Amino acid sequence: MSTLYISQQDAVLRKVDERLKVTVQKDQILDVPMIKVSQVVLYGRVTVTAATVEALLEHQIDLCYLTQHGKFLGRLEPDFSKNALLRRAQHQAASDKTRCLQFAKAFVDGKLRNMRTWLMRLNRKLDAPSAALENAANRIKLASDALESANTLDQVRGHEGEGSAAYFAVFNELLKSEEFSFEKRVRRPPTDPINSLLSFGYTLLMNDIASAVKIVGFDPYVGYLHADRYGRPSLPLDLMEEFRPVIVDSVVVTAINKGDVTRRDFEEELGGVFRLTPEGRLKFLRLYEERKTTEFKHPVLQQKMTYRHCFEQQARFLAKTLQGELEQYPPFLIK
Repeated sequence: MSTLYISQQDAVLRKVDERLKVTVQKDQILDVPMIKVSQVVLYGRVTVTAATVEALLEHQIDLCYLTQHGKFLGRLEPDFSKNALLRRAQHQAASDKTRCLQFAKAFVDGKLRNMRTWLMRLNRKLDAPSAALENAANRIKLASDALESANTLDQVRGHEGEGSAAYFAVFNELLKSEEFSFEKRVRRPPTDPINSLLSFGYTLLMNDIASAVKIVGFDPYVGYLHADRYGRPSLPLDLMEEFRPVIVDSVVVTAINKGDVTRRDFEEELGGVFRLTPEGRLKFLRLYEERKTTEFKHPVLQQKMTYRHCFEQQARFLAKTLQGELEQYPPFLIK
């Protein structure tokens, strides 16, 4: 099953028999079987009929609402999981400094090691290997190695920051298009096209991880690495760390280098803020969905699955660890 993205403004989503149909005024622009949809993501002014909302919830399909430019607003989802024992274990671990530190280290280690592996993989493909990329990979390894001796969450976050700084310092070297350049990571708001793509991609990834943790039965607002804050989905933010370079960064670099996304796919707003155009957003959504449904062999289970399935699998590994079935959480690592 896949995610149904609807970004056409003033579109209407209706259930007709066992199919989902999207119309703009009187023109039908999409018609898909409901059984093939796992979630629906709406951008901006999209209307969903009351009967359709009821049908989606009955079929365990959640609705995610974003602004037209991709900022997360909220979710409408089916009945909460009945797995109270898992949530009790989750909350108890969040109050235990030792366990909280253990999970935070695992999430950050997965992120840093995947960053390093991805940089080294791209460097090997260059005609002449880049000394800057090699140096960044070494600095990321130092940050990853330092996690073992970290005694506090602030130290873990500090090492994560060191590794991320080294990584984004050479991100521009990965881009082969003369239309684009990247200086540094700027989040809110994105002041260049590459940061716009990264922020949009991370929003999509967070939404997918949020769906995975809900399926497993977690409370998404209680995590271990990201500090508790009202309304912050801390656990999805924790679990998405190891997937950032594998999913989003990979899609961004590939889209730019292959010319799938060009400068014409962006618009600059007042204040130097860059956003994807509606056409550019559709291009990126297609590429993101393709990446998410790519099959690979899971390094722990040694079986084929898609990355979308892997999101849920990692959440299940975390659940097994919290409930004592695994000694420690195994972060997802690429080779």
